[in-house]
Amino acid sequence: MTDWKTNLINDAAGIAAVIRDTKTIAVLGIKPESHADQAGFYVPAHMAEAGYDIIPVPVYYPEVTQILGKPVFRKLADVGRPIDMVNVFRRPNDIPPHVDDIIAAKPKSVWFQLGIRNDEAAQKLAEAGIKVVQDRCLMVEEGRIRR
Repeated sequence: MTDWKTNLINDAAGIAAVIRDTKTIAVLGIKPESHADQAGFYVPAHMAEAGYDIIPVPVYYPEVTQILGKPVFRKLADVGRPIDMVNVFRRPNDIPPHVDDIIAAKPKSVWFQLGIRNDEAAQKLAEAGIKVVQDRCLMVEEGRIRR
């Protein structure tokens, strides 16, 4: 059995490999267009423009049915198709209730955005065989590997 700690990705090469292995990104905690000035909207919008398939999974905004022109899902497990990455825009304390839903969706990786770190949740996800990046901006790192 491989050591779960190998699924905690911190180095530039590992981060680049995670991004290169990603085509479909479910964004947990995505914000709607009405919040275009917040990272929870503009980071996924940037990734969509860069050619990634974005699956919106907002936590709030029950009236919103589409974000970035894509239908909204309320749970990751309801997406019903493979997810390469779950990009998380939730406060660290708000992540634990989502861990089982993330594991059920079986993504290759989970990315906690810049300023977001939850080592306990990261360990559970890593033990489930999911690669985890914490406290990094996906938009910045994606731009770095494209150069």
